[in-house]
Amino acid sequence: MRFSTRAIHAGDELDNPTGTVVVPIYQVSTFNQAQPATGAGYVYSRTGNPTRTALEKCLASLEEAEHALAFASGMAAITTLLLSLLKEGDSILAVDDLYGGTRRLFTRIMRNFGVESTYVDGTNLRDFEAKLTPGTKIVWVESPTNPLLKIVDIAGVAKIAHSHNALLVVDNTFMSPYLQHPLRLGADIVVHSTTKYLGGHSDLIGGAVVLSDPKLYEKVQFAQNAAGAVPGPMDCWLVLRGIKTLAVRLERHCSNAQKVAEFLAAHMKVSKVVYPGLTSHPQHDLARKQMDGFGGMVSFHLKGGTDACQKLLKHVKVFTPAESLGGVESLIEHPSSMTHASVPKEERDRIGLTDSLIRVSVGLEDAEDLITDLSTALEDV
Repeated sequence: MRFSTRAIHAGDELDNPTGTVVVPIYQVSTFNQAQPATGAGYVYSRTGNPTRTALEKCLASLEEAEHALAFASGMAAITTLLLSLLKEGDSILAVDDLYGGTRRLFTRIMRNFGVESTYVDGTNLRDFEAKLTPGTKIVWVESPTNPLLKIVDIAGVAKIAHSHNALLVVDNTFMSPYLQHPLRLGADIVVHSTTKYLGGHSDLIGGAVVLSDPKLYEKVQFAQNAAGAVPGPMDCWLVLRGIKTLAVRLERHCSNAQKVAEFLAAHMKVSKVVYPGLTSHPQHDLARKQMDGFGGMVSFHLKGGTDACQKLLKHVKVFTPAESLGGVESLIEHPSSMTHASVPKEERDRIGLTDSLIRVSVGLEDAEDLITDLSTALEDV
């Protein structure tokens, strides 16, 4: 079955005696064990729940993987994954333009467990080669990166990581399985914040780890149960509901984002626009090769720095000033004071995440309304 069909039906094949068209919300904590200690069936919803099983089967299908594991948030997924696979003395090599929460986890939490992290420019394969060490066990990539939307050559990084016996993990949140297939390109593990495009409606928090290697799966599944950072059945059901419209939503996200990016690129108060769908993007050709669309995220720099950014956020009416992304509504944020405020300023400036940067998650509203909103707000900047 093709993607759109799998998005609607994968996971629905669970035994369902009532004949419901969609998977029910199994809002239960424990299960009747007619035959205790046999290992059959469900026992306790931290360990497994039918609604969660349906979501995990669906996610595995969409990412063309053997297994998926659902978590209570994207950060819960990442934390459980790292604690499953790393030990004291190991290290992570990650792209420097990285979601602030992920970088904070690496530098302020994992360091307490003796796991260090090093950062590279994700667009330079030589940097990955140069900074890999015998202690590097995981190479961590976002593509596009958050928030500078750099495109990383996933296949190229996979070859380098594997030549040094390291695993490649790709955070595929920005693209979703509809637009990018990291496992096809050589990645070992994919992570998602299902809060974003997979859920798609800004009404849940969730995360996922998707992979095919049975030994890695066994380790992460054990930690999922032992640590217990799992989603409730209602959140699993909401992600499943969102996934059913993922394909049609992403097509509109991409179309709207292209129009917004083109408008911003021509505006006199904007000094730079970063969107993979623009030919001005330094990795535009790689994006065309690696992705099936350019996504719904647009970043741009305003002339006037922080003051101009704050004025813009104050004057928009259709865009909502808020963190997060991937919902049906358009969001706008100032990374240096919002999503990436935990990154030290000198490091933000070094990688190009300056105070003039704005990140927008382009939603499903009429594109002309979004452009009019930005145009009107920019008049007051």
